[in-house]
Amino acid sequence: MFVHNKRLQYTVRVAGPNPGLANLLLEQFGGPQGELAAACRYFTQAIGEDDPGRKDMLFDIATEELSHLEIIGSIVAMLNKGAKGQLAEGVEAEAELYRSLTGAGNDSHITALLYGGGPALTNSAGAPWTAAYIDTIGEPTADLRSNIAAEARAKMIYERLINVTDDPGIKEALGFLMTRELAHQKSFEKALHSIQPNFPQGKLPGVPEYTSVYFNMSRGDDVRGPWNEGGDWKFVEDPQPAVDGGDGVASVQVSVEDSEALAAMASRTASATTAEPVTAADKGSSRKQKQ
Repeated sequence: MFVHNKRLQYTVRVAGPNPGLANLLLEQFGGPQGELAAACRYFTQAIGEDDPGRKDMLFDIATEELSHLEIIGSIVAMLNKGAKGQLAEGVEAEAELYRSLTGAGNDSHITALLYGGGPALTNSAGAPWTAAYIDTIGEPTADLRSNIAAEARAKMIYERLINVTDDPGIKEALGFLMTRELAHQKSFEKALHSIQPNFPQGKLPGVPEYTSVYFNMSRGDDVRGPWNEGGDWKFVEDPQPAVDGGDGVASVQVSVEDSEALAAMASRTASATTAEPVTAADKGSSRKQKQ
C-alpha cells in the first residue's frame, strides 16, 4: 500500500522559468537512466525477491525513486511555468513566443506544445519511455550488479545536468539526487557481497578449460594488464579455429529424407561459376555510355 505525502523529499527552489533546461531534465524523468526506470526496476525485483532483507531494501529504494521522480517532475513543471501560461493565453507575439521556447536551438517547444509544459514520460529527445529500459533477469547476483551500474549511469547524467545550469536551487536539488545514487550503489553492493559466493552468477560454474583463458582476437599493439595476465590467466596469442580441437565447421544430423531434399535444393539453386550473365545493371550502364 502506498500513501502519498504532499511534501517533496527535497525542497525544490527554481530561480526562474527555463524551458530549454526543463527539456534536458526530462532525461531523468522518462529517460533510460531516469527515476521512473529505476523505480520500476527495483519494484518488480522486490516483488519477485524471496530473501526478506533484499526484498525490503528493494521496496525502500523503489519507493524513494518514485519520490525522486516527483522532484524531477516538479522542477520540470516549475521551469515550464512561463511557457505554459504564454502558450495557453497567447500573451506574446508569435515570433517572440517561438524564440522564448526554442532558446538556443533546443526542442522544448515540442514538449511545451504536446504536453502543455508538464513533465512528459519521454527522454530529452522526445523518445517515449519504454519497459525495455528494465533489464531484470531474476538472478540476484546479476540483477544487483546491473542495479549498481544503473545507479552509476544515473549519477553521470546528474553530473552533466548540474554542469549545464547556473540556477543554485536546481544545482542543490540535483546534487541531492546525484548523492542518493551513490547511497543506493553502496546498498546494492553490500547486498551483493552478502551473497557468498556471488561469482559466477547463477548455478553453473562454467567450463574449466575456458574460464581463465584470454583470447587475443585483435591484431596490433597488444596491451597487457590484470584483465589478461597474472594469476591463473592463460593468454592465447594467436587463437585459431576451432579452440575446441574440432574442424570449426557447423554440422547437423538429418534424416535420409531431409538429406535428399537438401541435396535437390542445392542442385537446383547452385551458382554457375563460369557464366557471364547480362543483367539489368549491365544494360543500364551501357545505355549511359551511349548517351
